[in-house]
Amino acid sequence: MGKLAISGLPDRALAMAGKAYAPYSGFRVGAAVLTEAGALHLGCNVENSSFPVGVCAERNAIAAAVAAEGPEMRLAAIATMALDPVGAAVACAPCGACRQAILEFGPMAKVIFRTDAEGVVTADATSLLPGAFSFAPAS
Repeated sequence: MGKLAISGLPDRALAMAGKAYAPYSGFRVGAAVLTEAGALHLGCNVENSSFPVGVCAERNAIAAAVAAEGPEMRLAAIATMALDPVGAAVACAPCGACRQAILEFGPMAKVIFRTDAEGVVTADATSLLPGAFSFAPAS
């Protein structure tokens, strides 16, 4: 995994946002995952008229990575990018459920996303969900 691989993730995520199925909200999100094995996996959000049934881009990309690499897959980095209904890039950080999924597969993963104030930022997965749920005994 090199710096170039991580730096290319936002562009891949943005391209995936254009493929999202979001007829209800118009909010299209794409995600690009780089695994510790060096593989790239992509996902986009998929809405459904029964709103709780939809799935976020991040969890779709993680699922694709698990399907390709198996249950031992570990995340090195993930980028999330979003488009508004007219196709402009907008701020979008992973939701709480996605943050939990990211931590499950990559507690040390770099998480890249767009904010309103800072533009594109990179954070450590653990910093995005302090006190995350875990079956591990408290230390």
